[in-house]
Amino acid sequence: MSPAPGPRFLQANGLRFACLEWGRGPLVLALHGFPDTAESWDPLGPKLAAAGFHVVAPYLRGYAPTEPPPRDADSRTLGEDVLGLLDALGEPRAFGVGHDWGAEAAYAAVALAPERVARLVAIGIPHRAALTPTPRLAWALRHFVTLTLPGAEARFARRDLAGIARLWHRWSPTWSFTEGDLAPVKRCLAAPGSLHAALGYYRAASVRTPAFLRRPVEVPTLNVAGADDPSVPPATFEATRAHFRAAFQVAAIPGGHFCHRESPDPFLAAVLPFLTARPPSAREPG
Repeated sequence: MSPAPGPRFLQANGLRFACLEWGRGPLVLALHGFPDTAESWDPLGPKLAAAGFHVVAPYLRGYAPTEPPPRDADSRTLGEDVLGLLDALGEPRAFGVGHDWGAEAAYAAVALAPERVARLVAIGIPHRAALTPTPRLAWALRHFVTLTLPGAEARFARRDLAGIARLWHRWSPTWSFTEGDLAPVKRCLAAPGSLHAALGYYRAASVRTPAFLRRPVEVPTLNVAGADDPSVPPATFEATRAHFRAAFQVAAIPGGHFCHRESPDPFLAAVLPFLTARPPSAREPG
């Protein structure tokens, strides 16, 4: 099943969001990361739709063709965006599937309104409130500093947005991505205001975990980790288990930080049984 021609636009949390969409059924809100776009779900959206889900993949706050925001986005705002999108879609709850900053947005939505997220799939990013600082982790997260330094936006954009491929190589060294993979991300971040908004997530980030995100997670959660991730190995996800009060699983699949893009079939093999499992109480969307 192919998405409808062009994106669907939704007004949510004071912003006009562009979304890709596949299928009918219980809602899966698929949230991309950085540097990426909603088109990263193109191989997975139709397969989730074929499994009986309605998949909506928004271009996150500020990522063209979503409207540029008036200010940098912090974690609470990203969580409010998720809840606003559910409102705009007329859905009381959904399955949340997020990668990188999309995972942060999903974690934030769960913290703000756990009753609105039936199950959570977080890819590539453990829950920040449960992370133990280490030198290795500090080195892995150095981009949180470099992407906020003066001139970061211009440096990232040089040589036809070479910063995208540089981070993809660093975070997913086993991924043989192509120019075709890069093209939609370059097109998005080349749009006026888009790269500035994307880097604004880092400018607004704080070292200290916001108080609302320190609450234990109360919904069933699957963390999908790249077995070949040089920065955040699966063991880092396992170490966060105590932060989760409901069912918690870690699935390691081939690939690095972008393991869902490197290994779409293993990703679906891990995620579909989790999404379709009957919960102990009726909390399913739709």
